[in-house]
Amino acid sequence: MDYHPFKARLNRFLMRHVGGDQRPVFFGIEETYPALGRVTRAYPAIHEECERILDRREVLPKYHEVDPGEKGIAADGDPDRHWYVFMLYILGYKPAVNRAACPATCEVLDGIPNLVQAFLSILDPGKRVPRHEGPYLGYLRYHLALRVPEDNPPTLIVNSQKYVWKAGEAVLFDDSWPHEVINESRDLRAVLIADVLRPMPLLPSLVNRLVMRGLVRPTYGRSVARRAARSAFLSTG
Repeated sequence: MDYHPFKARLNRFLMRHVGGDQRPVFFGIEETYPALGRVTRAYPAIHEECERILDRREVLPKYHEVDPGEKGIAADGDPDRHWYVFMLYILGYKPAVNRAACPATCEVLDGIPNLVQAFLSILDPGKRVPRHEGPYLGYLRYHLALRVPEDNPPTLIVNSQKYVWKAGEAVLFDDSWPHEVINESRDLRAVLIADVLRPMPLLPSLVNRLVMRGLVRPTYGRSVARRAARSAFLSTG
């Protein structure tokens, strides 16, 4: 996501309300966003649907094909190793063909308040994600691990703090901190990503909602949703 030219000003405003340079990196899900616990508990059904998608991963779009703003990180490194995405929700837009392939996952996601976007994120064996920062402080990022290599599993490093995914477990973090994925595994890594509005006091929360609905949804949300619809992998049969 990129909100230029307002991004820097918005981040400076929000920074004052989220702890500045002392803001947390990782968050307790039940304490911070308990509704996401319903997603974690739905792991068996979500995992089953994800596995069906992975059976046809060769026709999934690459991340930067759906969101060109991510090309710098998604297309980095070995050109034969890819980062695929399967979009399910983008700021109110709901790619119908993709969602039809994951009805149980989408049913759970639709019950999460203040959902920003949600998608399956799939890394090829050995595909790394270079160090980068999320563009905006107004959301937190949730990962539910769906497939993780048992041998040498990939590591998520956020602000120098390490996290190793485990299938069926979830993590909630602030991706505006510098973060990367170190991946030397020989199997796929697949997670469900869900971004949610960051809990904040009333004034910054109102500003955040206004930005998301009035600025981000009609620009970023619409364009990503259109690309996701055009690349819906089941549309060809």
